[in-house]
Amino acid sequence: MKTLLYITLALTLLFTSILSAQDFKGIATYKSQRKMDIQLDSTQMNSEMQKQMMAMLKKQFEKEYTLQFNNNESIYKEAENLDKPSGMGNGGVQVVIAGSGEGDLLYKNISENRYANQSDLFGKIFLIKDKLEQPEWKMEKDTKNIGEYTCFKATFKRMISGPSSMTMTVNPDEEAEEPEEVEVEQIVTAWYTLQIPVKHGPSNYFGLPGLILEVNAGGQTILCSKIVLNPKEGVDIKEPKKGKEVSQEKFDVIMEKKMNEMNEQNNSNRHDDGNSIKIRIGG
Repeated sequence: MKTLLYITLALTLLFTSILSAQDFKGIATYKSQRKMDIQLDSTQMNSEMQKQMMAMLKKQFEKEYTLQFNNNESIYKEAENLDKPSGMGNGGVQVVIAGSGEGDLLYKNISENRYANQSDLFGKIFLIKDKLEQPEWKMEKDTKNIGEYTCFKATFKRMISGPSSMTMTVNPDEEAEEPEEVEVEQIVTAWYTLQIPVKHGPSNYFGLPGLILEVNAGGQTILCSKIVLNPKEGVDIKEPKKGKEVSQEKFDVIMEKKMNEMNEQNNSNRHDDGNSIKIRIGG
């Protein structure tokens, strides 16, 4: 039995290496979702306004992305949405999500171990250039099918900083209590397929021996809904060039400073308009 297992594994690796030598090109479509628990103060928002708020938040976190890839490069961006939410609803409710600009582009070059991320931070374009950091993937024995593809499970652990609670109570007549920032260990789970032997994946995930079709990280899920291999029109992978060039570390400092400025501005303007409520969610 053990000999048969070794033979099967060897044949799988051989088949994968043969496929990897081919020139793979494709376009994968992903849909993202995020679980959130938000409580709104019913004394300040009627039921209709609360429904509008929750619908807006749902649209903000249920987005569609495309990943165009070849053997070594990929470009990841949000798909065009003609029914894009405006961010404003009746009653002056506004939802602001940091680092979620429509024009964001993430270019990865695996052969050169680098990336370029064009990011819109509240109207200012930055071009973040840095080295790719390979996650320490742990190969698991679980498998499942996603569409027509057999997928294998892989995980890695990382430390993340964030609010101690995702539950927010919004009341414009009271000072908002900022949740305590804590550092916690998060397990990221990915499902990849050897049938498409490229090391790409959605968002900043990469480095497995096959295309990543699903990622689960905390409350966020990114799931592939469609794949087109070797499209007739080809793929359009161009490294972004627009924006102020910074490292990832520098951009993180700028992001933190901007969020602090917005917190201060929001607190000072809290009572200017009793119908205006802003919820800021860091991306």
